[in-house]
Amino acid sequence: MIFKHVTQLNIHQDVIVPCRKGQLDHLSQYITVKNPDFNGEFSTVQMLYGAEGNRVYLLGQGEEKDAVKIDDAFRKLSFDYKKYWKQPVQLITEGFSDAELRKVVIGLEMSAYTIGTFKSKKEQESPITFEIVNSKDVTALIEESQAIGATINRIKTLVDAPANQKTPEFLGQWAQASAHDSNYTCTVLHKKELKAQGFHAVMAVGQGSVNPPVVIVTQYMPKKGKAVDIGLVGKGITFDTGGLSIKPSTNLHYMKSDMGGAAVVLGVVELVAKLKLNVNVVGVVASAENAVDSNSYRPGDVINSYSGKTIEIIDTDAEGRLVLADGLNYIIKEFQPKQVIDLATLTGSVVQTLGYSAAGMFTNNTQMAQDLSKIGFEINERVWPLPLFSDFDSDLHSDIADLRNFSGKPIAGASTAAKFLEAFTKEHQAWMHLDIAGVSFGDSQYAKMKSASGYGVQLMVNYIKSISEN
Repeated sequence: MIFKHVTQLNIHQDVIVPCRKGQLDHLSQYITVKNPDFNGEFSTVQMLYGAEGNRVYLLGQGEEKDAVKIDDAFRKLSFDYKKYWKQPVQLITEGFSDAELRKVVIGLEMSAYTIGTFKSKKEQESPITFEIVNSKDVTALIEESQAIGATINRIKTLVDAPANQKTPEFLGQWAQASAHDSNYTCTVLHKKELKAQGFHAVMAVGQGSVNPPVVIVTQYMPKKGKAVDIGLVGKGITFDTGGLSIKPSTNLHYMKSDMGGAAVVLGVVELVAKLKLNVNVVGVVASAENAVDSNSYRPGDVINSYSGKTIEIIDTDAEGRLVLADGLNYIIKEFQPKQVIDLATLTGSVVQTLGYSAAGMFTNNTQMAQDLSKIGFEINERVWPLPLFSDFDSDLHSDIADLRNFSGKPIAGASTAAKFLEAFTKEHQAWMHLDIAGVSFGDSQYAKMKSASGYGVQLMVNYIKSISEN
């Protein structure tokens, strides 16, 4: 997409006119019809003609409460109607707040995403040019918002990619290319380095695959000599068969998306660098393929970990928490970040609890919980607090190792998984775990199959911006 800021309307061009429900008095300056059959219901569209024969697209914005999902309305409008537009298309934005305009541009940019990356014959689409009509100079806001939308599209492409293309090594190469282009540093630890440094849990998960595991360490450190403000850790399971505790075949092809947390971490570090935020950020991705092989780790095994704690394996399909355990302990030990947030498509339990409406949030820090919850509701990437009760400690007890990776019980799965991770945080006082299994990947109105949502990028970037401004 191409975005330009203009201060005046050109009555000869196609134009998008946003309309709040019941607030339609301004339409007379754009259309010739006196009483259009249109009331501004959210995401409804009516195409009429202006005095000069130009097309005028009335887009319903609904009520005030619908403002948080305004990006969805503009994304759908562009996706459905872009083939009819005569470019450049003007967009009336005079009544929008900065936060609303930001979401408008993000939504339009996201409409450029297509899931058909691997089709041999692709539809060739030229970039659409939008002229943002606003009396204020909103150029910087537009540029920032477009960068956010573009990065969301990049990580969606990553999550939707098939596992034979998207190996752990591929994720490492993606991160290195991003670091080169966006001016941050990236180190990829391979098998030799993983063994030498003690990433035993990551290596155990990946030992059944011909595609070896990696740990990706990204750093954006504009404040030289200062502490790391925030550390991000992402689960990067590029395909999850369940291992020897194999998953059923139904929807198994969607397990290519089990690196959604890793994609968010990679995208956020890239975006923080692009936006040149004044905050020191480290991102760690622990990536492996959980495959079935004669060399796969087994239920009943006892493995070591980066922390030195031993883990009894009850279920090889509880592998995400193992790679995260190494990633969390590594980032805390090596970088001592003031805050740590890990993101993972970790459990089906969180989907049973919260459905597809919010990520499960587990934290020992009340202020972090309040701040992230507020941002999540403002941008429609919601989080919801779930417990880390000490009652769950017994579910991790093992007679033969320091702890076990699965309780074996069909209850409180999201909480017991988070409790497992907590054991590897060195009692860090500002740690948060986000289980994004229900919101990272799912049904979409833009494709017939389930696909990536892009959840988490706006949430994390807005949260990091709030840190940089304090």
